[in-house]
Amino acid sequence: EDMELHVDAATGQSSASKSRKRKRGTGRATEEEQTTRQEEAAVDEAPKKKPKKWKNKQRVLVFCARGITYRSRHLMNDLRTLLPHSRADNKLDRKDKLPVINEVCEMKNCTKCIFFEMRKKKDLFMWFSQVPEGPSAKFLVENVHTMDELKLTGNCLVGSRPLLSFDPGFGDVPHLALVKELFTQIFSTPYYHPKSKPFIDHIFHFGIVDDRVWFRNYQIVDDGTSLTEIGPRFVLQLIKVFEGSFGGPTLYENPHYITPNAHRRMQKLEASYKYKKRVDARRSLVERKAEEDRALPVDPLDDLFDV
Repeated sequence: EDMELHVDAATGQSSASKSRKRKRGTGRATEEEQTTRQEEAAVDEAPKKKPKKWKNKQRVLVFCARGITYRSRHLMNDLRTLLPHSRADNKLDRKDKLPVINEVCEMKNCTKCIFFEMRKKKDLFMWFSQVPEGPSAKFLVENVHTMDELKLTGNCLVGSRPLLSFDPGFGDVPHLALVKELFTQIFSTPYYHPKSKPFIDHIFHFGIVDDRVWFRNYQIVDDGTSLTEIGPRFVLQLIKVFEGSFGGPTLYENPHYITPNAHRRMQKLEASYKYKKRVDARRSLVERKAEEDRALPVDPLDDLFDV
């Protein structure tokens, strides 16, 4: 204590001044604490970002009528797998008419529909429709190859979002522009869909060759520098475009469309023409041989005694 008194006397500081400094220091600390508390309260009171909601609640009903083949059923299942916003339903009875599908979509809360229809266990037709106002389009499906059948090397995440790629020819003709818009609304996955994932790792390509729509599914590889096909594959030939859903006034009819029955009839006629040519050639050969057998051989001595 004597030493502290001597030091205070030497420096000219008293114990009262020290206590004042200590009090001042504690006041500064309390002020800093108050400012930090105020900042934390302001951060807590700041409006938090709301989670992004699923606004575009369109759903696609993908189902078929009774009587489809196994390959068509596998194609339908592939489309259901590729579209996370799709819904399934039981097969439609053959006796029911197509407008019944609008009621089925309404019960399933679906605004779009992909419907598979089979005729004679040979001809597959696919309907794309916007329910219930329309429009709708009917296609003939050709060259179907499913994902299990192809076994390609490409792969994509289940539920991931696709990019849609369209041929420039879709913008040249009005009916193809309408079909493009219909495909865009059906095959594009809505933002923030509960079953979708925030990844883009594959592309749906719609090309136009020989007045037909060629569908391909590719995986994006190496940051978009290359593509690998996943499947499925199929070709769509447009038949008609209707104003309503599964019916109504016809907006467009394909003049180059030939029904599968007419196509098979032409093939049978061509085969019959080939058979007819073979039969005619065989008959002419038999007739020539018969004429040669009836003709008498020429004797060189017949003109010997002619004067």
